[in-house]
Amino acid sequence: MKIFIDTANLDMIKEINSWGILDGVTTNPSLIAKEGVDVRARVKEIAEIVNGPISAEAMSMTCDEMVKEGRELAKIHPNINVKLPMCVESLKATKILSSEGIKVNVTLIFSPLQALLAAKAGAAFVSPFIGRLDDIGQFGGDLVAQIMTILENYGYETEVIAASIRGPNHVLEAALNGCDIATIPYDTLKKMVSHPKTDEGIQKFIADYEKSKKN
Repeated sequence: MKIFIDTANLDMIKEINSWGILDGVTTNPSLIAKEGVDVRARVKEIAEIVNGPISAEAMSMTCDEMVKEGRELAKIHPNINVKLPMCVESLKATKILSSEGIKVNVTLIFSPLQALLAAKAGAAFVSPFIGRLDDIGQFGGDLVAQIMTILENYGYETEVIAASIRGPNHVLEAALNGCDIATIPYDTLKKMVSHPKTDEGIQKFIADYEKSKKN
């Protein structure tokens, strides 16, 4: 499974990239607004750090405007893919942009049939929001499993990005369901590294080593 980080913070991206496990980055207007920077400038900075797919969100709501904005975003760097929210207008825009070789990430996916339509329109990525489903008492992991099955049934090359991840358990669900990618917040990535028994074992090894040096 590929691992993306879901942030627009350069320090966080640089740290996780230094671990040697980072495959890409997803951003959205809310994340970039937190940084108080221009969208295009920040996306370009991220592309200089990470050699992998970088999602930049188009904010237009009509097909023509989505296509225009998507083309401009794609010019920033070859690794940029254009995020579009799932709707009829974005399906139209996805068909046009994908035919031009511009990769599209159709986001705000909450049903397997939405993912199927996005894949048919030519989306390179679909992003089911599993955490937001769990928030309302549904099971985001089931959605990922259904989407994976449908896309595999018909041989779509569209990659599935598990998004809206709330913690390590969501990453585990995505991995167990064969999800292509998980886009993960910084704090969750940090939690994935740690385990109390690992910390306990390290401290014991250190203590035993120090004892052996005194003998």
